[in-house]
Amino acid sequence: MENPVANGGRRDDAEGVSLTPAESHRRHTRNVAIGVALGFLFLLFYVLTIARLGSNVLNRPL
Repeated sequence: MENPVANGGRRDDAEGVSLTPAESHRRHTRNVAIGVALGFLFLLFYVLTIARLGSNVLNRPL
């Protein structure tokens, strides 16, 4: 049997690596932060696009 301390407290199962609760929490926090950053960038690009178009969007030829 492998020493769990030497492996950073993780177990290698046949299905993959099992994360410790602390690692799982850090992963979740990191994923939420990435999601918020992507959402902010989307909102920023959307607002800047609308601001650059301004009222010209109504004066375009159809």
